[in-house]
Amino acid sequence: MSDPSVQHQQARPAVPVLHERRPEEVLGAAPEGGRARYRPRRVGMVWRSKVFRAGAVIVALVLCGLVILALVREQTGPEGFLVGLGLAVLPVPLLMAAFRWLDRVEPGPWRNLIFSFAWGACAAALVAIIANSFATRWIATATADPASADTLGATVIAPVVEESAKAAAVLLIFLFRRREFSGVVDGVVVAGFTATGFAFTENILYLGNAFGEDQQLGSSGLASVTAGTFFVRIVMSPFAHPLFTVLTGLGFGFAAVSARRHRARRIALPLVGLLLAMGLHALWNGSSAFGPYGFYAVYGIVMVPALGLVTWLAIWTRQRELRTLAAELPAYAAAGWLTPAEPSALSSMRARGMARDLARHWQQDRTRGRAAARAVAEYESFATSLAGLRRRARHGAVGPDFGARERELLHHLWQRREIAAPALAHAARLTARTAAHHARPTPRAYGNGQAAGYGYGYGYSGPGPAPGYGQAHGHTSGPGPGAYPPPQPYGSAPHSHRRPPAQP
Repeated sequence: MSDPSVQHQQARPAVPVLHERRPEEVLGAAPEGGRARYRPRRVGMVWRSKVFRAGAVIVALVLCGLVILALVREQTGPEGFLVGLGLAVLPVPLLMAAFRWLDRVEPGPWRNLIFSFAWGACAAALVAIIANSFATRWIATATADPASADTLGATVIAPVVEESAKAAAVLLIFLFRRREFSGVVDGVVVAGFTATGFAFTENILYLGNAFGEDQQLGSSGLASVTAGTFFVRIVMSPFAHPLFTVLTGLGFGFAAVSARRHRARRIALPLVGLLLAMGLHALWNGSSAFGPYGFYAVYGIVMVPALGLVTWLAIWTRQRELRTLAAELPAYAAAGWLTPAEPSALSSMRARGMARDLARHWQQDRTRGRAAARAVAEYESFATSLAGLRRRARHGAVGPDFGARERELLHHLWQRREIAAPALAHAARLTARTAAHHARPTPRAYGNGQAAGYGYGYGYSGPGPAPGYGQAHGHTSGPGPGAYPPPQPYGSAPHSHRRPPAQP
C-alpha cells in the first residue's frame, strides 16, 4: 500500500512562479540535506527571547503610563482629571472603529494596534509633555518674554517633538513587524491608532485644566471654558492628531511597497511624510496668529480638504487591495490551490462577509459556527496577504524570503480550504460575481507552463523532495477543482445558506 502522507502530498498543486524572473531569482535555492545544520539555542541570551522583549516593552509602557498619569493628575487635580478622562474617551471608540474598518481587507494583528495606541497615550505623551515644558521654559528664560515663548513653543517646538515621538511607533512596527506592515493601509492604520492614543492623553490634560479654570471662575454651562474646549477638540477636530500622523504613516506605507533597489526613496518617503505632518501641525497650532478668524480659516481651507484627500487616498488604496486579489489570485486558481470562483469572491467585501455567515450557519451549534466563521476570516486574510506578496514581488519589493513566505501562506490556506472553499464558492454564486470573473482575462502567472518550488512538502514523510509540492518541474495546472478531496464536514455547497449541507 502507498503511504497516505504521500497521497495527501500529491494532492497539493505546485507553487506558481512569477514569469518575470527565473525561479532561482525569486525563490532562491533549497539547501541540500547535507548542508542543513542545527544551530543550538544560545544559553544566557535572555534578551533574544520574544517573551522577554515583549515583557520589556509592556513594562516600559506601563511605567510611562504611570508617570504621565501622575503628571496629568498633578496639573489638573483629581476632579479635573476625572472630568477630562470622561470627556476625552468619547471620540476614541469612533476613531478606532474607523481605522479598523479601513483595515478590513487585510486586518493587522491587534497586538500591533494596542502597542501603537499605548505608545501614543503613554510614551509619546510623556516625551511631549516633558520636552515641550523644558523647551518653553528655556525659551522664556533666554528671551525674558513668556508670551513669545508660549507661541514659539506651540508653533515650532510642539509639532517637531510630538510628531517625532508618534512617528517612533510607526518606525518600530515598520522595522520589527515588517511582515505585518505591507502597504499604505497598514501605515495609515498604525499611525491613526498611535495618534488617537496621543490625542486621548492630551485631551485629558486640556479638558481637565479647562474644568479647573471654570472652578476658579465659577463658570458653567455652554459659556464655560470646558464646553468651549470640548467643542473645539472633541466635536470639531477629533481628527487633528490622527490626520497629522497619518501623513507620516503614508510615507512609511509608500516606502513598504517601493522596490528594494530604490533605497534612497525608501528612506526619503518616511522623512517627507514626517515633515508634512510637522508642517500641518505647526500651521494648525499657529492658526490663532492669523487674526480672530484664523482658526476657522485654517480649519475650512486646509484641515477639512486635507482630511478629505487623505480619506479618499486611504479608501482608494483599500479598493486597490481588492483589485490586487482579483488580479493575482487567478494564478493560484490555475495551479489548483484555489477554486475558480474564489478570486472573485475574495475580491468582494460583500462576498467575503457572506462566506463567513454561510460557514457559521452551516454548523449545527453556535460554538462550531463561530470556529468555522473564524476559519473563513483567517482564510480571507491569508489570501489577501498572498496576493499582496505576489504583487510586491512583481515590483521587486520583497526580500530573499519570498519563497518561504509564499509557501507558508499557501500552507495556511490549505489547512482551512475544506471550510472556506465551499463557503466562498457559494457566496460567489449568491453575489453573481462568478460570470464577471470568467470574463476577465487571466494574467500569465508563470512562463511557459513551468513551475519550480523547493523545500520539503508539508505532511510528507519520505526521503528526498516531496512530489507535487517540492521541486516540481513541468505543467502546473494542478489537479483542478475536481481532483480536490471532498470538503469535510461540509460536502458540496447547499443551494440555500439557511439549510446546512448534507453530511457525507
